[in-house]
Amino acid sequence: MAKHYSPSQRSGADNRILTPISAMHTIAYLGPPGTFSEEAAIAYADNRSDAAYLPLTSIPAVVTAIETGAACVGVLPIENMLEGSVTFTLDLLIHETSLRIVGEIVIPIRHYLVAREGLTLSAIKVLYAHPQSLGQSRRFIERCLPGVDTIASLSNSAAPAEALADERSAAAISTFRAAELTGASILAHDIADNTSNVTRFIVLARDDAAATGIDKTSFCFGFTEDRAGVLVHALQVLADANINMTKLESRPSKAVLGQYIFLIDFEGHRTDPVVAHALDQIKAQTGMFKLFGSYPIWKAHD
Repeated sequence: MAKHYSPSQRSGADNRILTPISAMHTIAYLGPPGTFSEEAAIAYADNRSDAAYLPLTSIPAVVTAIETGAACVGVLPIENMLEGSVTFTLDLLIHETSLRIVGEIVIPIRHYLVAREGLTLSAIKVLYAHPQSLGQSRRFIERCLPGVDTIASLSNSAAPAEALADERSAAAISTFRAAELTGASILAHDIADNTSNVTRFIVLARDDAAATGIDKTSFCFGFTEDRAGVLVHALQVLADANINMTKLESRPSKAVLGQYIFLIDFEGHRTDPVVAHALDQIKAQTGMFKLFGSYPIWKAHD
């Protein structure tokens, strides 16, 4: 059951935002419980005993929870290995919030076939699954569940609950966590066509992350003048500084047709002198510039 949290308080003396005690170790995420987003939030907490989890119904709700002090950080999906970037998250970072990225988590996307205890694979007549999970597990379904009726679920965590409530011989494609929460039995594991699929999540907070020595910086920029070479010249700054760019993509500016915002990730922390100088040079060349944050590069625990 989710805890209830009081709103942030503002100090009249120095106008600082004070985080409520109940929210100091609260991690907001895109719910409901049992999703890959919850797995990412749990991984970020790294077994911290005082961590509390706040599942919310939308990506904007996670951002608002952090901005208003209902949570100290929030976890949001930003990129999947097969499907690409989560554009809703990117657009929110560009246009709607000043929160900083303070961390990242990479979660393996593992799909499980689950059902009530005692149901066998050959007896399954109905399959509940999120449409994306259904598409990613097409080969297993065609080979092992031919002719089974499929029903779309709103999430990977809703699917097993719906299957267990169905009086027919129903199964579901689920996360391990959702199967654990609902008490469903696992009939098969790693049923996705691509078993190496992963999703990258970012952690948002109000304050910057300190340098660790193994960091990544994310930012975006755009141009007011459309002329040959403007993007090349901006990117050349990173090359000249020997800064390794790890990601480059674009999103519509939402202001002018054909005008784009460019998003970049590179290795290094914004407080490093070389990095700071490069960012200043790029900022001077662009009409729009926004730093999303510098944060530790994710390293899975053994």
